Formats: sequence, C-alpha cells, structure tokens
Amino acid sequence: MAEAQYHYLIVGGLREDYCITHDGRVTEGAQGGNAAYAGAGAALWNRSVGLLSRVGCNYPTQWLEQLQRVGFDVSGVIVLPEPQDTRTFYAYLSPVDRVDTNPAFHFQRIGRPLPKALLDYRTSTEGQQWTDRLAALAVRPEDLPAGLAGVQGAHLAPADFLTHSLIPIHLRRAGVSVVTLDPSSRYMEPNFHRELPGLVRGLDAFLPSQAEARSFFEPRPPTLWEMAEGLAAMGCRFVVLKSGGEGQFAYDAGAGRRWHIPAYPARVQDVTGAGDAFCGGFLVGLVETGDLVEACLRGSVSASLAIEGVGALYALGATSRLAQARLEALRDNVRQA
Repeated sequence: MAEAQYHYLIVGGLREDYCITHDGRVTEGAQGGNAAYAGAGAALWNRSVGLLSRVGCNYPTQWLEQLQRVGFDVSGVIVLPEPQDTRTFYAYLSPVDRVDTNPAFHFQRIGRPLPKALLDYRTSTEGQQWTDRLAALAVRPEDLPAGLAGVQGAHLAPADFLTHSLIPIHLRRAGVSVVTLDPSSRYMEPNFHRELPGLVRGLDAFLPSQAEARSFFEPRPPTLWEMAEGLAAMGCRFVVLKSGGEGQFAYDAGAGRRWHIPAYPARVQDVTGAGDAFCGGFLVGLVETGDLVEACLRGSVSASLAIEGVGALYALGATSRLAQARLEALRDNVRQA
C-alpha cells in the first residue's frame, strides 16, 4: 500500500474567487478556495502539505500545476469528468462582515459592472447543510488516499455536513493522530442542535468563528466563554472562536483554561481566507507542540500574512524569519482569561 508523502492533509475546496473588499477594491477570477488558504497557512511552518479536494474538468490545469510548483502534494485532488461550478463571491461590508449572495447588487453599489462570469451566480455554500446526500464537490471517505500512516495531522475546512461527519472517523482509523475542523456556516444553526454533537465528538479542535457560534446558539446566545464551553462539552479537546481583528478565544476543555490570543496588527489588503490560513497554521502548531496557545499563535501569524495581499498563495512569499518575528511579538501579548 502506497503511503502519502506528506505530513499534513488539508481537506476542502479549490475555488475561483470574486471579491469586493470593504473599501471597494475588486478581485475577479483569482485562484482561491479554503483548502488552498489553509494549505498556505500550514506550509508557512511545514512545507509537507497535501490537499484533498474535488474539482470539475473545467478547473484550470495551470492552477493545479501552480499548487504543485509551490510545494503542495496535489495527488489527492480529484478531477471529475464533468464541469463543476467552483465560483465563490464575497462582498465585505466591513473588514469582518461579509455576504456571499447577490453579486449584481454589490457591484452596482460600488459603480462597477457585474462580471459576466457571475451572471447566474447564487452562492458557493448551497447544500452544505444537507444531512441526506453529498454534493458533487463534497469529499467522500472513498476519496481519502489509501496510505495515511505518515500523516500526522489533518484539517477539514468548511464543507458539507456529511463530509465533516464521516471523514474524521476514517482519518482516525488510518492513524492520523490530530484532526481539526472548521464548520460551515450553513449548519451552524439552531436546528442542528441534535446533529452537531456527533460531528464535534472526538475532534482535537473545533474552530468556528465567533459569529458562527452565536448563530448556533440563537435566539439567545450565551456569553463568549459559555459558548466555547458548550461546544467543548460536545466532546472535543479544544474550542477556538475565531474573531477577526479581535484575535482568537481559545478554551482547553481538559484543563478548563481560557486564553485570548490577539491578532497581529497586519497591513490589511484582503481578509479573504484569513480564517482558513489560521486553521492551517494552527494544525501544524498543535501537532508540533501539543500546546493550544502555541498552535493559536502560529495560526494568528499565518492569518496576518495571508491578509496582507491577494490570493490564496500570497502568504507563501513570506520568509521564515518574518513569521518567527511575528510569532515572538505576539507571544508576549497572550492573556489567560
């Protein structure tokens, strides 16, 4: 049985991004997707990263080649025989608030014509809340490589509920010791109160945004730390509430300890993929140190480098010296809550 030739596996989407930033700048047709952003966040700390994703036959071959050139193992990217829609649109109303629907309205709002590629666009997350079937681009257990014994950690980026429910079990059976998961906003809703514990149970870290956690606990969300403790009580080691410019709020269920990790004061160009980059850096940090705070610090540095440019691979241009300098600068500002 052939073994995977990488230490970290990122499971998620490879997309074609269209974005309007909060200050009205536009990106059209950029290489993106949460798997690429998370992979870049991980590769800042360890270049041994493999991607597991599904794309259609219309996905640009040069993008796969570029991912391979920068060091990713793309043998797990499955190219389906039919064309697939991998467009993603985001309009940022502020550096932290975004919508992913109605691109015509948002382009009109900034006085720009709607790109022809978005004429029939609806949303990139439709169907991720389904509990009875998988969309064409959803990763299935049978998509996992045959040999994962050498993989030390795996991260699941936002995706279909069934992908998130099924894949972690198979990763554990294959010998992957650390599994982290960033949920889809589509199922972080009150009507998933019965289903979510089965997904969270057994994870090393559950990594929702603070907004997703609040949405899940509607109509009367508890306090921030009560949300973290409530999610951890579903059966995972760590819960990290990603909070954009506020940083991260991390809860260690076993020790009952709470931490606030600040965001690095980056020069923000585009916040797309910041949470995904954080998760990639967090994964490597957790595997290599076993420490929740150190993992969050690496994630925070990865996010800071991702948002200083445009595109999923921008952060990979940073030097290891720069990443280390930011790591040390942040460490002195961590506070136990």
